[in-house]
Amino acid sequence: MSTSELWSTGTTSNGVCTTQGTVDPVQISRTMRAIDQVLSCRRVDAPARVRLIGSPCVAGAVLAQANVVFRDLIVRAQVPGPGGFVAPFLADRLDRQLARLNSGDIPRYWPDPARPPLAVSTEERPIVRQKSCALLVGAPADAVRVMEAMDYDAYLYTDAETGEDAAVYWAGPLGVRMARQYRTQPPVSTSGLSLTMNPHPTPRLTRAEAAARLCRYGLPFVFFTDPHSGRGRLLYRRYDGALALVLPEAAAR
Repeated sequence: MSTSELWSTGTTSNGVCTTQGTVDPVQISRTMRAIDQVLSCRRVDAPARVRLIGSPCVAGAVLAQANVVFRDLIVRAQVPGPGGFVAPFLADRLDRQLARLNSGDIPRYWPDPARPPLAVSTEERPIVRQKSCALLVGAPADAVRVMEAMDYDAYLYTDAETGEDAAVYWAGPLGVRMARQYRTQPPVSTSGLSLTMNPHPTPRLTRAEAAARLCRYGLPFVFFTDPHSGRGRLLYRRYDGALALVLPEAAAR
């Protein structure tokens, strides 16, 4: 394993910071102080868990992530940025996350100027990570609330109205779009959430076919139905260019 693949974890007075790759110690201190100021301003008592993933050189870009518990809800903010400026970028994003969740102002602004989608056509990339999850069973508004809190671009869940696996994601023209495996009709109730419905049935693809489609057409993610299990899956592009797969826990077994 190379040095850039090793993780290092340190506990500070205001939380835990985990780093990977080359991260300037000064940047760690700046980031933890900036996050602490946000939590103090928002009156959040829980400590933060921060991750900083550096590029091979200290002056390169850093992928920064902050996790905190706010009103019994896990809140996550993630943003890339230059090493010398990522601390205020991450602090500002977390502050906006907490402000929106506190006021109930969902959804967020889209397109997101601070974090453009990872949509670029490339040669086929490998799937380096597979995450099996116990999917949320609920309404689109429930799924969007989790997507907002976790700072995801797309979220896989099970639609309570139909029992189908579904996905919500940030897209125009209303900011949120929903896709189900089979039914393309809008949900009966959106609980006041403005969204548009993907008019196309979810494609049945193998993981290899989904990866080929994502890379060929420069998509940030692909929501598809696995032909063997019949369950929905979400394939997305990571910041390192590789791919990751989210699938239901039962489907993984």
